[in-house]
Amino acid sequence: MTTTDDNGTVLITGATRGLGRITTLAMAGRPAGRRPDLLLVGRAGPALAEVADEARACGANVHEIGCDLSRLADVRAAAAVARKLLDTGAVRPLRALIANAGTMNADTRTASADGYELTFAVNHLAHAQLIGDLLGSFAAPARIVLVGSNTYYANIPRRIMGVPGAEWRDPLEIARPASADSKPGFKASGIAYSNAKLAILYYAHELQRQAGPGINVSVYEPGWMPGTALARETPAVLQAFGRGLARLPGVSTPQRSGPRLASVALDAEWAHLRDGAFVVIDKVREVQPVAKDREREHRLWAATAELLEGAATLT
Repeated sequence: MTTTDDNGTVLITGATRGLGRITTLAMAGRPAGRRPDLLLVGRAGPALAEVADEARACGANVHEIGCDLSRLADVRAAAAVARKLLDTGAVRPLRALIANAGTMNADTRTASADGYELTFAVNHLAHAQLIGDLLGSFAAPARIVLVGSNTYYANIPRRIMGVPGAEWRDPLEIARPASADSKPGFKASGIAYSNAKLAILYYAHELQRQAGPGINVSVYEPGWMPGTALARETPAVLQAFGRGLARLPGVSTPQRSGPRLASVALDAEWAHLRDGAFVVIDKVREVQPVAKDREREHRLWAATAELLEGAATLT
């Protein structure tokens, strides 16, 4: 397999653990002629430094960009650092962005630094800010890969396990933290997570319309990965159950899905993906009808712009 461009740079968020870490190291471990430069955007600290050092040990040109994705001012600053690195030639042209970072917050009353519900803020708004700030910096042909999830709809296995699907509302309402007198719980946090993942699909479809020629947008679902750090906010009994399931053959793991995510971002076999094409592990799948809705997609785009602008005026 060949890459889209041997002289490219990939920016990835959430590179310090799980899927993001394995994806980062899979890209760094490619042969020299197929190895991209890497911009790692994540919370500054030992974990980010460690994965960056591991990637450098593989021979990659790596730059760490410290950023708390729950703070949109941090995201804007990270985009500015990335633009400077690109403009000064410290890294090669930007060919791909992997929006991997995510969270499932246990308490939907928790607000981000900008006052938005934390799960929606990190999973959707932070990446919308980052991508919007970098759209003019991509060198075609380029790819934007958003990490999504099938949890947006509750199929039979998820209903049996009590995992809720999305309950879509106007994005301004979804972005609002739950009231102080509401009760936190797995159902509420699960709905918030599923809403955020449905938002990613809507956003991907509209982003493709807005991005201009030469930039392809897709969504990657790594498969259910029980026992990963994403579940750290879920009840202890579910975390223990997930760790047990993670040992079963055939269950997705970062070690299995990370190299595949790297391939979707880099390899020629995926160069045709666009319009928010949904890749589940290693195959393109059709999304459920609820995940394609022009009216909701337009509304999310407008509401996202309003939320990001509102945050910017506060800083």
